[in-house]
Amino acid sequence: MKKLFRAFLMCLSMFTAVPVPGKFWDEDARALMTLFLPAVGVLLGALWAALAALARRLALPPLVTGALLCAYPFLITGGIHFDGYLDVTDAVKSWRDTEERRRILKDPHSGSFAVLAGVLLVTVQFALLASAGEDAPLPALVLIPTVSRTASALAVTVLRPMGASEYSGAYRRGVKRGHAAVLAALLALELLCAFAVSPRCGLAALAVVPGYAHHLHRAFRSLDGMSGDVAGYALTFAEVCGVAVFALI
Repeated sequence: MKKLFRAFLMCLSMFTAVPVPGKFWDEDARALMTLFLPAVGVLLGALWAALAALARRLALPPLVTGALLCAYPFLITGGIHFDGYLDVTDAVKSWRDTEERRRILKDPHSGSFAVLAGVLLVTVQFALLASAGEDAPLPALVLIPTVSRTASALAVTVLRPMGASEYSGAYRRGVKRGHAAVLAALLALELLCAFAVSPRCGLAALAVVPGYAHHLHRAFRSLDGMSGDVAGYALTFAEVCGVAVFALI
């Protein structure tokens, strides 16, 4: 139980900007971290929905609400997934050979493709959230980041990592076959729960899955392997897909 709690704290510390005090790193718990990504998604999503509910309660102007709800996912995660989105966009859009794409992926400088893609993505997310009506189902904001992180955890667990990826070392040695089954079951349960809340909530959560799969497939083929950047790239796009359904349907 102690190892599981440490794995959750490690996951929370690594993938969010939520302050986690104390010394809790346990190398033996590293392989369990991705099992707690769905729990991190629930926490971040609950705060996102609470922020949206507060904005409605205060009757904030739509543009102000859109700006707050758009900024929140990037700020609460410290931009870690958005950074992966920018890096992978630069690499994939370079149209170079695989080795050169991987080199671009690790380049700390942002290219024009990354800047353009980042601006467009944030603009679209802001416009969608500013356009969401009062009847948009707030539970969808809990489920969108939960489903996206469960999909990420599953992809990282089952797909072949890039040789230079952090997932090709100690993490892979500790992964058990049952981890993928647990994550797949959680993903199915999340979608069932979303539809149980309402059809609109279910469709918003469901939209995350093809959005994630599309960008995951694109990046995995282009870079010939899985990495944390690829996971962040797919997650960032997938959440916009979920937000689109949340706001427009």
